[in-house]
Amino acid sequence: MKAGFKPGEMQIESNEREDALLKRSAKGDERAFTELYRRHQPPLFRFAVRMTGSSWAAEEIVQDVFMMLVREPKKYDARRGTLGAFLYGVARNRIMKHLERTPRDVSLDEKGEAGQEAHPQLHEQMTPARWAELRERRGQVRAAVLELPPEFRETVVLCELEEMSYDEAAHALDCPVGTIRSRLHRGRALLLAKLEMLREVPKRANVGRG
Repeated sequence: MKAGFKPGEMQIESNEREDALLKRSAKGDERAFTELYRRHQPPLFRFAVRMTGSSWAAEEIVQDVFMMLVREPKKYDARRGTLGAFLYGVARNRIMKHLERTPRDVSLDEKGEAGQEAHPQLHEQMTPARWAELRERRGQVRAAVLELPPEFRETVVLCELEEMSYDEAAHALDCPVGTIRSRLHRGRALLLAKLEMLREVPKRANVGRG
């Protein structure tokens, strides 16, 4: 028997159904839980980072989501949608609570969402000036997204950044597809306006010096 492999545990198939994995996890199968964590932690973490602007807050939120899954697996009802949509919904509730008790001014670091520089191979191929410009633009987009009202921010994050379909986002946020469409339309317009304002600030500053 392999170390750390409990009696009754089975090998995990990459395409194993998630409801089956959840049932095994609820019975103490650590490998089943690890597989669920592997599948869902990265997108949930990205969602939480983009909604809060904080890696440490995102880590706490995602940890809280999975602790809930361990303690209360029966809260998930497969008849109401996918496990992924359910976990997004739980994460969303935790995020909203975090935003309610956190000041609007949040610090944004220039690192990737995992705490490391994104695309290091790209960094090696670019000039310092071009890389600085790219980092500045990325920072502007992240700052603009964080300035959106939460209901528009979460829709933009899921549909634009996480590339969810309208149906998937509707399940994750527990609202009609029509609401997703209207919020995304409004969120895009607000985001473009904020980015345009950010671009105009350096221009006005340069004119003032002239």
